[in-house]
Amino acid sequence: MATLGDRLDHILGAKAADSLAEAFDMNTVEDLLRHYPLRYATQGQPLTEEAPDDGSHITVIGRITKTELKPMRNRRGSLLKVMLDTGAGRPVDVTFFNGDKVKYVVKEGLRAMMSGTVSYWRPGSWNLSHPGYLILPETEDDSVGTFTRVRGGGDLRGLAESAKGAGGVDVSFMEREFIPVYPATAKVQSWDLLACVRQVLEQLDPIDDPLPERTRDERALMKISDALRSIHLPESKSEIDQARERLRFDEALALQLVLAERRHEVAGRTARPCPPRTDGIAAAFEKKLPFELTAGQQQVIAEISTDLSRVQPMHRLLQGEVGSGKTIVALHAMLQVVDAGQQCALLAPTEVLAAQHYRSLRAMLGELATAGELGAADQATKVVLVTGSMSAATKKAALLDAVTGEAGIVIGTHALIQDAVEFFDLGMVIVDEQHRFGVEQRDALRAKAKTGTSPHLLVMTATPIPRTIAMTTLGDLETSTLTQLPRGRSPITSKVVPRKQHPNWVDRAWERILEEVDAGRQAYVVCSRIGDDEEDGGASKAKGKGKSKAAQEKEPPTTQAALEVFDMLRTGPLARVRVGLLHGRLPSDEKDHVMRAFNDAEIDVLVCTTVVEVGVDVPNATVMVIVDADRFGVSQLHQLRGRIGRGEHPGLCLLVTDAAPGGSAMARLTAVAATTDGFELSVLDLRQRREGDVLGAAQSGTARSLRLLSLLDDLEIITAAQDFAREVVREDPGLTRHPGLASMMHAAVDSERLEYLAKS
Repeated sequence: MATLGDRLDHILGAKAADSLAEAFDMNTVEDLLRHYPLRYATQGQPLTEEAPDDGSHITVIGRITKTELKPMRNRRGSLLKVMLDTGAGRPVDVTFFNGDKVKYVVKEGLRAMMSGTVSYWRPGSWNLSHPGYLILPETEDDSVGTFTRVRGGGDLRGLAESAKGAGGVDVSFMEREFIPVYPATAKVQSWDLLACVRQVLEQLDPIDDPLPERTRDERALMKISDALRSIHLPESKSEIDQARERLRFDEALALQLVLAERRHEVAGRTARPCPPRTDGIAAAFEKKLPFELTAGQQQVIAEISTDLSRVQPMHRLLQGEVGSGKTIVALHAMLQVVDAGQQCALLAPTEVLAAQHYRSLRAMLGELATAGELGAADQATKVVLVTGSMSAATKKAALLDAVTGEAGIVIGTHALIQDAVEFFDLGMVIVDEQHRFGVEQRDALRAKAKTGTSPHLLVMTATPIPRTIAMTTLGDLETSTLTQLPRGRSPITSKVVPRKQHPNWVDRAWERILEEVDAGRQAYVVCSRIGDDEEDGGASKAKGKGKSKAAQEKEPPTTQAALEVFDMLRTGPLARVRVGLLHGRLPSDEKDHVMRAFNDAEIDVLVCTTVVEVGVDVPNATVMVIVDADRFGVSQLHQLRGRIGRGEHPGLCLLVTDAAPGGSAMARLTAVAATTDGFELSVLDLRQRREGDVLGAAQSGTARSLRLLSLLDDLEIITAAQDFAREVVREDPGLTRHPGLASMMHAAVDSERLEYLAKS
C-alpha cells in the first residue's frame, strides 16, 4: 500500500520515477496526484441518425466494411479511405493520410475503435480525419475485450499500452465516459502519466484529510481521498466539478498558508521606528512644495507614515497610474526616515532611471539636498548616486557618504547590492518597478541593515503587473493605491497603425512628429531591439537559432532595430530635425548626456529602446511612436506610453505593427489603445499571461504554475482560505501540529516557488 508521502520509485520503480522527476520534478505520490488532468477525452455524442457537430470529438466502435487506397492529388503519398459500420445508421467515413503504412493494419472485416474530430468537407458530408485507432479482438457480445497484442496508432494505441497488465490489455478502460488527458512532454506522454496514476491509486491507503470536518461541511467539500480519485478517474461530470472545487480550495489554502507564515515571521521582526517630526526635513519639504498634493497622495502619505512609526517593519506596495505622483509620496517617506536619523536606499532597475531619480529628487529638495555644501539648509541631507559604470573616484566618494551616514538618501541600480556597499544605518528600502528585480536582489539590499533589525520596505509600480495583482489579492502586502492624476497631466490618445495594410499611415506618423516639433515639442520613437544582432542577442538572433548561417543571412529581419530606424529617420523623413539615439549598450556617460540633451530640448526626436520605459520625465514630449508594438507586453506598452502627456499638451501614442488583423496580438494592441486605465490593462495582462506566472515562474526558472485556481475569478475561495490559514498559523506557526497541511502546501506549490514567496 502507499501513502501520499511515499517516494515514487518505491511504487512505480526507478525507471518511471526518474522520468517523472526529470520531466515534472515529481518525487512523491502526492506530487503525482496533484498533477491534474488538463481536460478529459469523452466518448462524445453517440452516433444516431443525426449528424454530429463539426469539430466535436467522438469515439466509435464498429466493423471495417471497406478500404480504398488513393493517391494524393497535390503531393506525394496516399490516402486510405475507410468505411466503418457502427450499427447506427449510415457508416462512418474515415480518412488516414499515411495510407501506405496504415493499410497493413486497417483491413476489411476487422473490428476497430476509432477516436477523432468530426470534419465537414461539404454540407451534409462529414468524416473522421486521421483518427487514433485500435484493432479489437472478436468477442461474442461485441464488448471491447482483452487481448495481449496492441495494434493501432495515435492516442488510442498509447492509452491501450497504458492499460497493459499481467493478463494483457484490458481495453474496457477505454469505454469510460471521461478519460483524463494530462500536461505531458515528448518523453512522458499523457497515457504514461495515466498508467502511473492508475497504479498509484490502486495501492493508495486511505488519506487522513488535513482539512477539519467542520471546514469541509461549511463549504460542502469532498474528502481529499475522494477528490484525488475523482479528478483522475471520474465517473460523471458532477464528480469532476466537486473534485475541482475541493482541490481549488486546497490550492488557495496552500498559497495562503505560505503567506500567513510569511506575515507571522515579518511580524516577529523588529524595525527602528521613525515617527514623524514637525521640525525636520520632511516638514521643511512640505512647506516648500510649489503645488498642493492630491487628496490621494495625502492619504497614502499618512498610511506610510503610520507604518514607519511602528516597531514592526513596513511591508507595503505603492501602486498608481503612470504620473500619479508616487515619487513625491516615496520622497516624503524617505525624509521621515532621515528625520529619525536613518538612511534610505532607492533601488532602480536601470542607470537611466537611477540618474533620473537622482536629478529629480535633488531638484525637488533644492537646498534640502545639499548637506555639507555652502548655503545648505539647516535640516539638509545629502543625496548620492551609485551605479556600476561610475568612475572609481565618484563611486568611492558616494560609498563613503553612505557608510559614514552623510548621505541620508542613496540611489542606485544593482550596484547597491554589491558587498562593497555599506550603510551607516539603513532604515528603509524602496524598490522602484519591483517586478524588474529578483527576490535575492531585494533580500540582499535589505540584509544591509544593522544586525537584529529589518529595514522598512516600500515597493512601487506604475502598472500592477500580474504578480503584483496576485500577491495583493492573496494578501501578502499592505497596499496603497493612487488613483488620481495630479493637475497638469494631459490626456493621451492611442492609435494602432497596421503597417502592412496601411503603409501610408506610417508616413503620416513621421509627419505628425514633424508637426509637433514645429510647434516646439518633442517625440520618442521606441524600438524593440538595438540592432547589430551579433552582439545584440535580440529578437532576430533568437529567431535564427538552430538555422544555418546562410539561411539566417537570407531571412530579412522581422523587426526594425533602433540603429536602423535612427539612420533611416535622420537621413529620411526627419532629416530636418535633431534626432538622437539612446539604448542600453551606450556608455553610461553618453546615455546621461543624451538624456540631458533631450530633457533640455537640444534633441527633438529620441530614437530609443525600453531604457525610457520607467521614470523618465520630459514634460515637453508629446508624441511616441512604438515600432513593432506587438513585441511588447501590455504593461510595457502602458509604461512607455506614460512618458508622454506629462505636461500641458495632450499626448499621442502610435502603435505600429505588422500583426495580422483578427489575431491575438492585434487584439492586445487594440485593447491597449482603447484605455489608459492601468488597472484595467493589468487585468488583461493577467488573463493573457496566465495566472500561474504570478508566483515567480520567470524568477524561479520552473514551469509549474497555478493548476485550478483563478486569481481573478475565485476571490471568494481565496478570502475563505486566507481566513482559515491565518487562524491556523496564529495557533501553530510552522505547522508542526498540522503535518497534513504542511505536506499539502509543499505539494500544491513547488519548493522553489515556496522559497521565492518566503523571501518576497
